[in-house]
Amino acid sequence: MNTNTAPVTPLPTMHVVWDWNGTVKDDLDDHVNALNATLPALGGDLVDRETYRAKHTVPIPNFYARLLGREITEQEWLDSDGAFLEHLRAQPVRVRAGAVELMTALHEAGHTQSLLSLCPHDALLAEVGEAGIGHFFDRVDGRTGASGGTKAAPLAAHLDALGLAGQGHRVLLVGDALDDADAAHANGAHVVLHTGGLHHPAKLAAAGHHVADTLADAVALGSQLIARTAHLACV
Repeated sequence: MNTNTAPVTPLPTMHVVWDWNGTVKDDLDDHVNALNATLPALGGDLVDRETYRAKHTVPIPNFYARLLGREITEQEWLDSDGAFLEHLRAQPVRVRAGAVELMTALHEAGHTQSLLSLCPHDALLAEVGEAGIGHFFDRVDGRTGASGGTKAAPLAAHLDALGLAGQGHRVLLVGDALDDADAAHANGAHVVLHTGGLHHPAKLAAAGHHVADTLADAVALGSQLIARTAHLACV
């Protein structure tokens, strides 16, 4: 009997880029309430969770346009964004259930992690500090320029600063929005979207992206995608 077996190929080391709002930070209701604090001044109606998730998009001024049925002026955007962020900052930071345990397991398995968000950098650092999870991340980047943009260019800069430019094949972005997927694809990275965040699951699925109901499932699926890519590269 032939007892020879094929060598076992170890799973490749991956780098996980975490999104913050709606992903690691469990703040959908905070976002809905913050939005509702700004809409009356613009002549808009209050929205519920389902409407928020179905119509949310970036750039955020486009989100307001969807809700109001008109474009907003630059001054309206500045005023609304300021009021929104003020309301959001007043809420306690709640990390999604299981996130700390998952990050611990990833660290112990030798994987690396970072955090990238379009929320203001100083606010992000303060919230990560409040949550007590900053030690998991090799880098934490929030927005430093004007608000209302998309994540593709910030992700490129984030990966470059980590020394991962051109290594998207071993990068997994875990987010909750279509813009997260667009950013990952623009940078050659893998992406799995969490269904409990700011975008409605039906919208994520309709766009054809990989989705998962928990962060643990998102990482498990992402690791499979990265392992598959590594295997194909060796064939």
